[in-house]
Amino acid sequence: MSIICQVSGKRPMAGNNVSHANNRNKRRFLPNLHLKRVWSEGSQKWVKLRICGKVLRLIDRIGLDAVLAKYGKSEIVG
Repeated sequence: MSIICQVSGKRPMAGNNVSHANNRNKRRFLPNLHLKRVWSEGSQKWVKLRICGKVLRLIDRIGLDAVLAKYGKSEIVG
C-alpha cells in the first residue's frame, strides 16, 4: 500500500537528521496517514479512505463531500 493521502496527495518528503556535531543523515518524513471509514452525505454510504491528519480535521469541520469538491477528488465517492 502506497504512503500517499488519497485526498490531498501528501507523500513522503526527504530530509536530514542533523546531529549536535552537524552530521547529516538522510531520512524520510512520512505523512500522518490513517485508514478511516467516513460517511458521505451525498451518496449516503460509508467510504474507506487512507487520509492524512490535516484532511481528517477538515472533514470534521466542513464534511466529506465539501472536502472532496475542494481537492477535486469527487470520483472517490463514486
